[in-house]
Amino acid sequence: MDDIPLYMLRAIAALFLIAVNASVAGTFTVFRNVSFLVAGASHAALAGAALAIVLETYNIFSMNPIVGGILFAMFTAIAAGYASKDEGINTAIGISFALSMSLAVLFISMIREYAARVWGLLIGDLFLLTNEDLVLMLISTLLVVFVCSLLYREFLFISFDMEGAMAYGINASMLNYVLLSLIAVAVVVTLKGVGAILVFAMFVAPAAAAVEVAGNVRQVFILAFLIAMVSGFVGLAISFFYQVSPGAVASLFASLTYFAAVAYRR
Repeated sequence: MDDIPLYMLRAIAALFLIAVNASVAGTFTVFRNVSFLVAGASHAALAGAALAIVLETYNIFSMNPIVGGILFAMFTAIAAGYASKDEGINTAIGISFALSMSLAVLFISMIREYAARVWGLLIGDLFLLTNEDLVLMLISTLLVVFVCSLLYREFLFISFDMEGAMAYGINASMLNYVLLSLIAVAVVVTLKGVGAILVFAMFVAPAAAAVEVAGNVRQVFILAFLIAMVSGFVGLAISFFYQVSPGAVASLFASLTYFAAVAYRR
């Protein structure tokens, strides 16, 4: 352990947390058929992070950019869930996505000298994580796992049959808000390691691949975790010996795993 660089240990710890989120929240994302929310939440996080830096720059309020990103992503998810009552949920997510990106560009234009802090979330890097980043990722992951475990059956019900859940007397609307918010939180957790550009592949591809080959719901969660972990370790191993992005390699491997799973099933 003494021979392993500290940044590598942080990267491995972050990778485990990312795999947990990809397994739990990523699987529910695929079940609920709201994969587009991953892109919407990740770019909403850019706006939230930029706003946090704006507030800090003008001495209004001090807040960690990741916390700002989580709050903004949750707001986007809830807004999309509310608007989806009248429009399709992907349409609502798309409009929320456009709103978030507009705000992100606006806020970044106000802090040009600090814009690099925001753009860092766009790319992400497992090797540049700090201890504070890991603590935030751990707290957020524990929250996601705890709530999803507590409401596991209800989340499955509304994911596969929203109308049936409402007819059964379950408060499906509120549970939908909670599930979408947890997905948004998990996306931001993953964002710090792989970036907004690649988070979709790392978050959705493992669960989508697992759905193709798993025999039951429990196997989907397990396989999604294993695929995400293996993808991450492949990315770390290759980037350790070659000057390439670990997140890019991990996302590429996870995406290829999905297509391999589809080919295997057929």
